[in-house]
Amino acid sequence: MAFTAQMVKDLREATGCGMMDCKKALTATDGDMDKAVEFLREKGLAAISKKAGRIAAEGVVTTLVSDDHTAGVILEVNSESDFVAKNEKFLTYVSRVAAQALASENTDIDAFLAEPWIDDATLTVSEELSQMIAVIGEKLTIRRFTKIANPGSYVFSYIHGGGRIASLVELATDGTAEQVADCGKELCLQVTSMNPKFTTPKEIGSDFIEHEKEILHAQIMNDPKESQKPEKVIAGIIQGRINKELKEVVLLNQEYIRAENHESVGQYVKNFAKANGITIDVKRSVRFEAGEGLEKRQENFAEEVAKQIAKN
Repeated sequence: MAFTAQMVKDLREATGCGMMDCKKALTATDGDMDKAVEFLREKGLAAISKKAGRIAAEGVVTTLVSDDHTAGVILEVNSESDFVAKNEKFLTYVSRVAAQALASENTDIDAFLAEPWIDDATLTVSEELSQMIAVIGEKLTIRRFTKIANPGSYVFSYIHGGGRIASLVELATDGTAEQVADCGKELCLQVTSMNPKFTTPKEIGSDFIEHEKEILHAQIMNDPKESQKPEKVIAGIIQGRINKELKEVVLLNQEYIRAENHESVGQYVKNFAKANGITIDVKRSVRFEAGEGLEKRQENFAEEVAKQIAKN
């Protein structure tokens, strides 16, 4: 019996398993959903099925950069509780997932989950995740990762708050990794602290600008005093506000957090490069915050402590 994409989706939702694992299960069982669930249980994935519906919105973000700084990865792995997010076994597992991601050629999360596990090629990343769920006793999710590795560039990272926020920055330069290391670290601190939406002005599309103009125009039209101004004046007000916003959302336009004279990040980079006799081009920045955009479960602290004590 053939199976459909909808069946794969339904099995994923029912078990919490990765797409490739669900495809294998449906293939092995001729599309029989019940048998596919049993197949996944026999493969050691049973722990997931009981936890698939839970909310995993805690966890950590981490980074891993190669020794020569030519490649780096930023990764988020979620858990249900903050207790587990601080558990040494969980953190060790996350570090191994980061090593897997740094070595991986995949950018798609499902393809990544289907890879052989870095420490045991008889398992996939997804299957190792399932085993960790069984050991930890909570739903865990490898949510996302971004890898940067480009010729002529160096990668730097920073982790804040024990894995609450992390950042990666890519610098193209004719200098060495050692020469740009301090600049890279400063930019990572900037990204972590100020959370820019874009790295350079070149990244800003016309759609973003037009959308922001529409919002600003609507705000002005809803203001009884400003809406009476001539259209030319209104257009000037909107452009002024856009310019101000671009100083806040673009990394190179932001005020450098250590600046004493309102120096921009872009100017800091130029000054740093000049002082070291090299060129530096800030190519990319990535910032992850643990649990951002995810629904948080509602549970009081006393109940969470009681549950953890009961597990132990």
